[in-house]
Amino acid sequence: MTMSKRDTYTPESLLAVAVEVFNERGYDGTSMEHLSRAAGISKSSIYHHVKGKEELLRLAISRALDGLFGILGEPGARDGRAVERLEHVARRTAEVLMAELPYVTLLLRVRGNTDTERWAMARRREFDHEVAALLKQAVTDGDLRPDVDARLATRLLFGMINSIVEWYRPSRGGAVSSDEVADAVVRTAFAGLRVSLV
Repeated sequence: MTMSKRDTYTPESLLAVAVEVFNERGYDGTSMEHLSRAAGISKSSIYHHVKGKEELLRLAISRALDGLFGILGEPGARDGRAVERLEHVARRTAEVLMAELPYVTLLLRVRGNTDTERWAMARRREFDHEVAALLKQAVTDGDLRPDVDARLATRLLFGMINSIVEWYRPSRGGAVSSDEVADAVVRTAFAGLRVSLV
């Protein structure tokens, strides 16, 4: 007996489909009809598990945010000199972005049109503030250049990391590995940010 999509449907698979459709059509351009067609289940089956598409958005964005905030609790982000902790956060942010690519892509595309999007943007700002504080501490410690504004350096660093969502496709043959990308991010960014020892 062949199993249909309905037979193999799980809340996790519904979430993955919703994220794919949100990223393709945009959240505002996605209807429950689009989601039900893409998932191969009825709208009533979706409503059995979630209140609507905004709940799916919140679940998806929470997954991305949980990954990012989890980095800040890792020993590498808490122990050692600020510059080493900052490098750890930068590397791990790139790694989480690539591991959770569709979810982080969705997070980066929210525009504040709904309560969930405004909540997500506020959480992203919290994360940015934590990283900016770490960067400021590294400057105070004398490890990073003092002539680059900390907020600007944070934006440039995360602008580079966040741009990965635009081009990184792990399924492409011959693509660079996520480790190579994370290494390149850290080497490139910190070569310009670290105080020259010469």
